[in-house]
Amino acid sequence: MREEYAVVLDYLPHGYAASRYATPIAQAIGVTNFTLLELIPKPNVELKPEEKVYIGSGERDKIERVKRRLKLNELTSLARETLETVLDKLILENENKLVERINQAGPITPRLHQLELLPGVGKKLANAIIRARPFSSFEDINKRTGIKDIAKIIKRRILEEMEGKEKYYFFTKPFPQRVF
Repeated sequence: MREEYAVVLDYLPHGYAASRYATPIAQAIGVTNFTLLELIPKPNVELKPEEKVYIGSGERDKIERVKRRLKLNELTSLARETLETVLDKLILENENKLVERINQAGPITPRLHQLELLPGVGKKLANAIIRARPFSSFEDINKRTGIKDIAKIIKRRILEEMEGKEKYYFFTKPFPQRVF
């Protein structure tokens, strides 16, 4: 599923400092799949951090095109700072979808379950979560499993996946590997 909307993390009206061309660039995060993106705004468009923009198919009002996907280490320092705040908001906005993902999580291999990808969740806690399913909200998960803050655990996992070094992905899509 492609991203329809993105939230701007940083806007560079003159592009990257090391770039030879002064092309405006925006770094953003996709609202649905938490994909880090580099966007090219339309001419004479000013973007602001935390602004939500349409990047889906059809006519876009502020974005000319999506240039490429980014890894976490490619974000500017402002984008990295803004990411923390924006990610907290997106996790809460996508609570139903994320709870459903936990409800439907299954085994990856005979010895590894998707729930074990969550930081701090081992076999014992994963089995407790499986037995307590289905859940209706983050609060329900916290209450019935003894987890203090599932939203914070999800955020940590999303940030790990954004680095692009994981073998398995639970909340984001794997970074495409280039074949030369």
